[in-house]
Amino acid sequence: MEPKKIERINALARKSKSPEGLTEAEKAELALLRREYIDAVKANLTAQLDNTYIQTPDGKKRKLERK
Repeated sequence: MEPKKIERINALARKSKSPEGLTEAEKAELALLRREYIDAVKANLTAQLDNTYIQTPDGKKRKLERK
């Protein structure tokens, strides 16, 4: 995810805690950006786990299985 989008998420989160709050458009934007961030984190984790191998005590390596 682009650093600009993460900065925007943080700016909107700070604004939501202020007394003025967020407009409906900003709330929708924040929800969209948060969903995009969560999807990116999940994709990165899945890619990392797809390249993970487990070494058994006898020295053999096997790919981590999906459950």
